[in-house]
Amino acid sequence: MPTSINHLAPPTGGIADNIAGFARALRAAGLPVGPGAVIDAMTALEVIDIGKRPDVFTTLESIFVKRHEHALIFAQAFDLFFRPAEEWKSMLDSVPLPDHAKKKPPPASRRVQEAMSQPQMHEEPKAQEQDLRLSVSDREVLQKKDFAQMSAAEIAEVARAIAKMRLPQAELKTRRHTADPRGHRIDMRKTLRQALRTEGEIINFHRLGRIEKPAPIVALLDISGSMSEYTRLFLHFLHAITDARKRVSVFLFGTRLTNVTRALRQRDPDEALANCSANVEDWAGGTRIATSLETFNKQWARRVLGQGAIVLLISDGLEREADSKLAFEMDRLHRSCRRLIWLNPLLRYSGFEAKAQGIKTMLPHVDEFRPVHNLTSIETLISALSSPLPPHHRSAIRPAA
Repeated sequence: MPTSINHLAPPTGGIADNIAGFARALRAAGLPVGPGAVIDAMTALEVIDIGKRPDVFTTLESIFVKRHEHALIFAQAFDLFFRPAEEWKSMLDSVPLPDHAKKKPPPASRRVQEAMSQPQMHEEPKAQEQDLRLSVSDREVLQKKDFAQMSAAEIAEVARAIAKMRLPQAELKTRRHTADPRGHRIDMRKTLRQALRTEGEIINFHRLGRIEKPAPIVALLDISGSMSEYTRLFLHFLHAITDARKRVSVFLFGTRLTNVTRALRQRDPDEALANCSANVEDWAGGTRIATSLETFNKQWARRVLGQGAIVLLISDGLEREADSKLAFEMDRLHRSCRRLIWLNPLLRYSGFEAKAQGIKTMLPHVDEFRPVHNLTSIETLISALSSPLPPHHRSAIRPAA
């Protein structure tokens, strides 16, 4: 049981074990805490009055927290791990909690509680080493396991793996130029201005190169009942992309279209997904792909599809209203973006055939058709997004009906 901070002795023996255990809890909750930080914490506690809880909190926070978004997780973990002794006693005696303690904890708090309740937090080092050896084969199985067949613990492990993935870095050359010694264009203005200092003699040619920026990514995610498990994990992937590059727009659709771009920009992934769920009213409901695409094309396409955007359409394509309207909206979306990638979990079946009318209608209007059902498929998608971008479509966009 974690030690009360009000009765801490010098950082040796049990206190040292508690600091090491606290560091393990922070790592399990997602904070990058290494052995060096633990040693620094031990050293810092020797020069402060560890009988004062605020001083211990500030000291450990300055060592273990390196990013602003980790401060909330650290505070919650500290309160849970170093509870005052009277709080532990009241918990053991089943004393009713005050009203503020009965409120639903934020997503980050639940993650901290799950991290501190893991069995390995109380196991011996030898048992932990054995689990690490066994986890290598477990990760290989998890790499190819279908998202829909995973347990809650496996889904949490996949979410952590997605957050650590190397993100797509495909760069898009713009029409603007900047100074570049290896550029293919001569900066005549700067070259001639420099020549004025040498009586008109050109000594050095200044060059310009194209400015490269990450291509915008626009994601349209189906949140119908058959897609809910895949969409939730793919949102973790989009959150990781949004954290690394700012030009990412995310829309969820079922029976209506919802823009969750701003909600997904929360630094903590659990907070971001909780905000997305709160903004959506038709989660795990029906599907109206044609109507949702029509809303996107009319209200959002001109705002987010500029500058060579890549569109990721995540859906199983099981549309009830598979008619000419769906074909028209898919064609309009295809013409408005640089690359349209359709991610369909039904491709996980080896004998998949495009027999559904909705899939037949949508398939001719996409550039790539890929599966999205496990970690391997997401890694393949990252490689595809990192590849050189094709030229933009030259055909004109037809006006909306």
